[in-house]
Amino acid sequence: MQLAAIIVSLALTVVGVALLARAIGQFVRYFRLGQPVPAGSRTDNPYQRSVTLVKEFLGHTRMNRWGIVGIAHWFVAIGFLTLPPTLAQAYGQLFRADWTLPVLGGFLPFEMYIEFIGVMTVIGIAVLMVIRLLSLPSRAGRKSRFAGSTAWQAYFVEYVILTIGLAIYVLRGLEGALHHVDGYEASYFASYPLVLAFKGLSVATLQNLVYFVAMIKVSVSLIWMITVSLNTDMGVAWHRFLAFPNIWFKRNATGETALGALQPMTSGGKPIDFTDPGEDDVFGVSQVEQFSWKGLLDFSTCTECGRCQSQCPAWNTGKPLSPKLLIMSLRDHAHAKAPYLLAGGSRTMEGEEKASKEQLAEVPAAALAEAERPLIGTVEDNGVIDPDVLWSCTTCGACVEQCPVDIEHVDHIVDMRRYQVMIESSFPSEAGTMLRNLEKRGNPWGLAKKQRLQWTKEVDFEVPVVGKDIEDLSEVEYLYWVGCAGALEDRAKKSTLAFAELLHIAGVKFAIMGGDEKCTGDSARRLGNEPLFQELGMENVAALNMAFGEETDDEGNVTPESKKPKSAKKIVATCPHCLNTLGNEYPQLGGDYEVIHHTQLLQHLVDEGRLVPVTPVEGIITYHDPCYLGRHNKIYTPPREIIGKVPGLRNEEMHRHKERGFCCGAGGARMWMEERIGKRINDERVDEALALDPDIVSTACPFCLVMLTDSVNGKKNDGKAKESVQVVDVAQLLLESVKTPVAPADEAENESEPEQEPVK
Repeated sequence: MQLAAIIVSLALTVVGVALLARAIGQFVRYFRLGQPVPAGSRTDNPYQRSVTLVKEFLGHTRMNRWGIVGIAHWFVAIGFLTLPPTLAQAYGQLFRADWTLPVLGGFLPFEMYIEFIGVMTVIGIAVLMVIRLLSLPSRAGRKSRFAGSTAWQAYFVEYVILTIGLAIYVLRGLEGALHHVDGYEASYFASYPLVLAFKGLSVATLQNLVYFVAMIKVSVSLIWMITVSLNTDMGVAWHRFLAFPNIWFKRNATGETALGALQPMTSGGKPIDFTDPGEDDVFGVSQVEQFSWKGLLDFSTCTECGRCQSQCPAWNTGKPLSPKLLIMSLRDHAHAKAPYLLAGGSRTMEGEEKASKEQLAEVPAAALAEAERPLIGTVEDNGVIDPDVLWSCTTCGACVEQCPVDIEHVDHIVDMRRYQVMIESSFPSEAGTMLRNLEKRGNPWGLAKKQRLQWTKEVDFEVPVVGKDIEDLSEVEYLYWVGCAGALEDRAKKSTLAFAELLHIAGVKFAIMGGDEKCTGDSARRLGNEPLFQELGMENVAALNMAFGEETDDEGNVTPESKKPKSAKKIVATCPHCLNTLGNEYPQLGGDYEVIHHTQLLQHLVDEGRLVPVTPVEGIITYHDPCYLGRHNKIYTPPREIIGKVPGLRNEEMHRHKERGFCCGAGGARMWMEERIGKRINDERVDEALALDPDIVSTACPFCLVMLTDSVNGKKNDGKAKESVQVVDVAQLLLESVKTPVAPADEAENESEPEQEPVK
């Protein structure tokens, strides 16, 4: 028995180690196929990156949001990382049954740790297996987060972990019996029942059992190693290794998710100068090797857990986009095409082959066939990513927020969109109208710029305009950036009027731009038209810098002597998309401002007592988190605190809220595109809101306001919503409560007369 165990184990070890070394080499060559990233963008602040990695792993900061799943996975992950000494012990036990590790063997804290983690790993993987079986696509269908995942790989990994965990437990029992443990000992506190079970066996039998179980432990470990080494696209296994560098190289060293600002377009790792682009500059991504090396690392790290899929508004409303399946498709395509690329194969933008026949002579036929596939194309075109997948994304960020290994889905989707828009001119036709309006009129509706100031005529106080009523913004506390929707869309305009009146009531000095400002470019950028975004952005930055009293030189750069600190350049915006672009993206264009959302300012004014909600607003209210306010900018509390201060309201949270909030369907330029596949996203969200039977559905974004109002009105017409339900911005709600109620005329007269002294 012993000889057979040694031969089998050592043979598998030689094969496994050789294949693992080859697989690691393949990964290194594979990642080097990707494009470079801007210098320092992924390696800045190495100490903080290391701290972030440790926090995310040991704290399981993403996984633990999922309750018992996170706890079970933590024990499995810790077991995988810290139980290799038991593998070393098993190798020793192949040669001598009672062999123990030098130094650590017999060390009580170590022995107790192995007992505890070994058992918890078995329990943890058993819990995860049960959860997977209860959530199989055969049971839950499309709602299963495992729909589309590679089932055999998951089962293989889970049963390997279970087998190894049980082998550790059995070996511990055999070791205790061989070492003649008398009575209960702390070092065998978990496996002691097995010690008792084996205690009556002869020494020879115990030794043979040790050889056999040690062989199973070693063999199963090596079979796992061989299998994953032969399948480098097996993310459910490789994420155990690749997650560490993927987290370390994440966009933000301090740990924030890759949301908020989009990254500037780069080619060869350098930002593209759209005023004078280089002849070799590549615009967007049309071939998988045009993703950065971090993108290729992202694809290989995907563990197919489906958390992104379960939160995706497109997938949840019957559309073809699943962030998980998109990443899996890119991974499988990249790995399948890698032999072709490593042999020097590549194609021009026109599809012509650059490599010689001699270079490609040894490339497998499957890799050559994969190289023929377009990255974006329909099923008929044999495309890797269907265009409907690409254009279904709302860039809400739910996938990025939930991914436990920090994959940056939104950046990759936008990179592919950029090529489709800028080179192929291939995108939904309705979005073309929006782009033309932005180019000609500076707003998505194509309205005249003079209409930006029309709303000011609807208030009974003066709204100062910078450059007209005041020289610059040094005379006021805030620039109120009204935005296109707030100035031009009738429903959103109500929020603008309410917020401006609240500022007036609170005595806050503010001013607005004079109508020459343009759209911030949010929709253009997320659609993929980066040059248009930069054009709009640079015009706005120049106008803003001038409004803040900064002077520019001939090249448009702010002169050092006129430059003001960020704290002196305060902007408040009612639109989260404007907030995000002004605050997070305009610094890329030379505009560095302190930008806050109107709910943040209103909360501050309420806390200071400058706005006092007194009039009750009766009823049930539910609040919808705008994606670009919540997930992208982490502003969840101010709107809720304002609602909480309004007397008479009872706030009921929808099932999906805050970090797990559900999109209204307008982000990612989807505001300007028709939904022709599946259920409308805004209808899904409104159905969730109406399930609470609210009197008020509130939000804090003009896009959300429009989308939710459209759906609620439609449901009223269909008799599916009560007529009294209203959709309002938080500012409208607060204004209704802050305004002093008007007393009836006779009561007002009585109140104006002094009360008579009582007769004594």
